[in-house]
Amino acid sequence: MTRIDATFARLRAEGRKAFVSYIMGGDPDQATSLAVMKGLPAAGVDIIELGMPFTDPMADGPTIQLAGQRALEAGMTMDRVLDMVRDFRAGDATTPIVLMGYYNPIYSRGVDRFLAEATEAGIDGLIVVDLPPEEDDELCIPAQKAGINFIRLATPTTDDRRLPKVLQNTSGFVYYVSITGITGAAAAQATDVGPEVARIKAKTDLPVIVGFGITTPEAARAIASVADGCVVGSAIVKDIGAGKPVAEVLANVAALAKGAHSA
Repeated sequence: MTRIDATFARLRAEGRKAFVSYIMGGDPDQATSLAVMKGLPAAGVDIIELGMPFTDPMADGPTIQLAGQRALEAGMTMDRVLDMVRDFRAGDATTPIVLMGYYNPIYSRGVDRFLAEATEAGIDGLIVVDLPPEEDDELCIPAQKAGINFIRLATPTTDDRRLPKVLQNTSGFVYYVSITGITGAAAAQATDVGPEVARIKAKTDLPVIVGFGITTPEAARAIASVADGCVVGSAIVKDIGAGKPVAEVLANVAALAKGAHSA
């Protein structure tokens, strides 16, 4: 059982929904990013998604694109992302960490090397948005063999014919993208999301977590009420990009988490 599996088992036992947060590794610099990361569990975050900065983030809107640019300009590398995880793990052995990003930095590093280092650092899952199920032999299958969950995205355009392929080798949880388009582009609506989550849950026993377009505690509560939890990314990254103090960033995260947990 991975940390992700254990977290969902605990939340189910407690009758609570999951609150997942996303931050970009190294935004606006490694020290600030690590301080935010270390404060997330106490703010109510159940699972941390840590972005791997990349020069061509095609699925991301301006907020997260700019976060990646800030991180890269501050000298962030894959080595430093993994160092952040190691530093976090020195004080927290239980909160799951999911690396999220694109395949190019992993491919250029070498899959075997990357998976060995990710496992050693304490990574629990991967979300790689530009690797479709047809490419599972590239990274998904090796990651699962290494004990790392491979989390797949389902979207409003994932029809009933495509869904079984998407779910085929997914583990940990299913990430349902609530809107069509890039991150931070529109507001998610529970009335639209609920039937889609039910459709996915009819085909899998995995938890379904909803992300994209969730920016307020009220939205977090509404979306979590029709799913197993929600993901907030752009709203947190926007606070970081605005230069808000770490304490203020974490206070806003705590409000969002409270919304999700009250669902």
